[in-house]
Amino acid sequence: MITGKLIDNIWATRKAESLKGYKLMLAEIIGGRDAGKQMVVIDTISAGIGDRVIITTGSSARKMLESDNIPVDAVVVGIIDEDCDVVK
Repeated sequence: MITGKLIDNIWATRKAESLKGYKLMLAEIIGGRDAGKQMVVIDTISAGIGDRVIITTGSSARKMLESDNIPVDAVVVGIIDEDCDVVK
């Protein structure tokens, strides 16, 4: 899983038929070695611009949409309410 921040909506006037009805958003990765990189995600939980989110990728993302036939590689699965410190 990846943490990210939603930074914009993406509008596609033409897209694969299987993507119709899904909300596309642009996310910026926060934390880790890929921090600052951007990726297109499907938002299934009604997150909004500015929200910090948890993103799942690959086959796990497609399972969130309940189909392996949808051309998706990243899906928002949670909204981060607050950071917490891990006690060691």
